[in-house]
Amino acid sequence: MGIVLKSRDEIRIMREAGRHAAEVLQILADAVRPGLNVLELDRIVRKEFKKRGVESPFLNYQPRSDVPPYPSTVCVSINAQIVHGIPGNRELAEGDIVSMDLGTIYKGYVGDTAVTVPCGTVRPEAQHLIDVTRESLARAIQAATAGNRLGDVGHAVESLAKQHGYGVVRKYVGHGVGRSMHEDPSVPNYGEPGKGKPLKPGMVIAIEPMLNQGTGETREDADGWTVWTADGSLSAHFEHTIAITPDGPEILTLL
Repeated sequence: MGIVLKSRDEIRIMREAGRHAAEVLQILADAVRPGLNVLELDRIVRKEFKKRGVESPFLNYQPRSDVPPYPSTVCVSINAQIVHGIPGNRELAEGDIVSMDLGTIYKGYVGDTAVTVPCGTVRPEAQHLIDVTRESLARAIQAATAGNRLGDVGHAVESLAKQHGYGVVRKYVGHGVGRSMHEDPSVPNYGEPGKGKPLKPGMVIAIEPMLNQGTGETREDADGWTVWTADGSLSAHFEHTIAITPDGPEILTLL
């Protein structure tokens, strides 16, 4: 079982963790341009985190012993990369789509958020993928109300993706967020309405749809982290940390 917020202090701290994550992610999004060395994005995060007194839950994260520790403060996934891309010595090009996933630790609590942005001018079909993926997150958040179930959240993503012919990544999903970056429950981007774990006030979850232009199939890079679309098609990724409240979902990572 993941965290259930019970005090005003916990809620306040998680709001602050989410605010820092959202603000720094916006700085990264504004920095994206053709010719930018991707390593600069990691440098920006390190500088901003030091200034704000927050830490990265990503840096040196090692979920399994057979996977090397993650070497960066931010995941940067470009074009056919879906998630967990490691920033490297690569320059962004006109027409790339760039997914950035960022987490913060503030006073022991985590905020987690992601966005996909165009680099310069992108092809209409790439922009459409970005727009639909963003909208799928918005619909999933609307479904994240107390009394609904995780199947309602996943169905909101999956149904919209199917309308547009996009593949839904099933191997990688959202998750609970609290004192750890990955807590129970798992939050799939697919499901049946009325099925799955019930959503209750105090729960905090990260909803993160990942949609592909082609199928939802994936492949892992030899680096142990970067996940690609199996067919080489473009992928987009958005994420917010959400608190379930009696008055509806509260987005903790919204600017």
